[in-house]
Amino acid sequence: SLCAARAPNLSYQELKDLKKANVLHIDVRERWEIDRFGKIPQSINIPLGELMEALQMDPTEFKEQYNQKMPSKSDPVVFSCLAGTRSKQALGFAMSLGFS
Repeated sequence: SLCAARAPNLSYQELKDLKKANVLHIDVRERWEIDRFGKIPQSINIPLGELMEALQMDPTEFKEQYNQKMPSKSDPVVFSCLAGTRSKQALGFAMSLGFS
């Protein structure tokens, strides 16, 4: 289950379509889950426990840490996890920091 501000849940096909439009996809699963279950192509892994700090980093530091341009507060971002619970928390964290 995936979560986005406009649509609480996205299908796999909707996510694929969004990714064509340069949406940043942040997978908030733990690193061991990525190792065990696999990485979603073109996603970046920021475990939920690191997300608040990551979204407040200096853009240069974010790029060094995650090898990806830091999203601006208005950039489209999709969060995903295993069952949808953590991605909903991630959305709440991002919105509390001013992300739209």
